[in-house]
Amino acid sequence: MTGQPSIDGNEELLVRAAGPEDLAAITGLINKAFQVERFFLGSDRIRADEVRARIAQGTFLLLLSGGTLLGCVYAELRGTSGFIGLLSVEPQRQKAGFSRVLMTAAEDYFRRNGCRQAELRVVNLRIELPPYYRHLGYREIATEELPAEIARILPCHLIVMTKALV
Repeated sequence: MTGQPSIDGNEELLVRAAGPEDLAAITGLINKAFQVERFFLGSDRIRADEVRARIAQGTFLLLLSGGTLLGCVYAELRGTSGFIGLLSVEPQRQKAGFSRVLMTAAEDYFRRNGCRQAELRVVNLRIELPPYYRHLGYREIATEELPAEIARILPCHLIVMTKALV
């Protein structure tokens, strides 16, 4: 999709849309990146069939360096709004700016497709996430119940955040 300059000057980054051949790599990456949520989910974050269903409905944008998958983000067009989910970066590569590259790629994808805003949801128990997304220009607009199909062992809810893209 797009070549990106390196963050640290040492590696060339590539962002591209995922295909069916990326299913296992995406599933593994998301589950590694979301290990931090095991304390309230009690299991892996996602199954391969769920990733397959999302690929059919939206797209995963992949961040690669030298053919190695560093991160991914789910992007779905919903009319004039774009939905962002499952932002994931290899745990040993987190806090290096890769999530920002992925968020920018998702927002650019939405703009190219006529979206006027981006929307995402974070679990209230991940207290570090709202400040991060606020820093990127998102603001809280609502709360929602966690979908029933997502098993959990602690009570929690979602915080809905949006950002204007115009």
